[in-house]
Amino acid sequence: MAQAADPPRQELLRRMNMATGGTSALVAMRKELTAHLRDEPALKSLDGDLKHLFASWFNRGFLELRRIDWQSPAALLDKLIAYEAVHEIQGWDDLRRRLAPDRRCFAFFHPALPGEPLIFVEVALVQGLAGAVQPLLVQDGDDDAARQRAQRADTAIFYSISNCQDGLRGVSFGNFLIKQVVEELKAELPHLTRFSTLSPVPGFRRWLTGALADAGEAETAALAELKTDGWWRDASRSEALRPWLMRHCATYLTRQVSSKPPIDPVARFHLGNGARLERINWLGNAAPRGIEESFGIMVNYLYDHGTIEANHETFAHDGTVVRSSDVDALLVARQRRESSASI
Repeated sequence: MAQAADPPRQELLRRMNMATGGTSALVAMRKELTAHLRDEPALKSLDGDLKHLFASWFNRGFLELRRIDWQSPAALLDKLIAYEAVHEIQGWDDLRRRLAPDRRCFAFFHPALPGEPLIFVEVALVQGLAGAVQPLLVQDGDDDAARQRAQRADTAIFYSISNCQDGLRGVSFGNFLIKQVVEELKAELPHLTRFSTLSPVPGFRRWLTGALADAGEAETAALAELKTDGWWRDASRSEALRPWLMRHCATYLTRQVSSKPPIDPVARFHLGNGARLERINWLGNAAPRGIEESFGIMVNYLYDHGTIEANHETFAHDGTVVRSSDVDALLVARQRRESSASI
């Protein structure tokens, strides 16, 4: 029965994989293939076979975690610049800052793709939860000062995770990566007590615009203000919008998994890994992309070793979002406002 159910095409792909450079060629083939799936639906079966095989060939047991630093080969460093998908690296000087002594970068590699990172994560060693990404990306002092900051740090902030191989889209590495990097950092720097992300909220602006499409006069006026250029640089305008946007963002991030449209993809990833929705940060990313996606709002997802499994089970069971009292306070504030408006 197993032989009859196994598509002959998969056996062909397995044999191709055995040839020298076969794995790399198949990954490149799937990358090219995905660009044609919409116009050529018949190719979906081949795409499904490749994804099925890649999930086996690239499982965690075959992956190697490596730290990348300024002494790594130039060809590999160049790939970090090319593959960074969250916060663009502005050349070699910017990259050197991200690999300074108070920063860490780790990547997964596979023996069949030597020198090619599959996914990498960038980490900042800081004191307290970081609420904005721009300070993490700016050069601050020399290497000696950076080493001192690393020794004083009590928190590791995961501020960028980038998948590198389009041909491996849909094959999950990130959940293993974060958890293993936490263990690596705990072993190297035992004084670290917190491990958190500083994450984007890529679907928030689109959701809010749709949810308030037929809202009242006040909501419509707020949306119109958000469309004006530079509102985030004007303190009085931004502070007027802040409580309203923060309440809506808390609502967006705590919706059930079954909600329509689906919950934020970054939230789903971290909550599914067992993280807690810890804090919502106002104007955490004032770069154009951050404003465009989420009005500049960023989020801390906290990875607490003692509660990761329980948080994961809670989210997987019924989609309940485990969250901090700070987030709950935003939800209560919105409920109170809605109640007073209806009286």
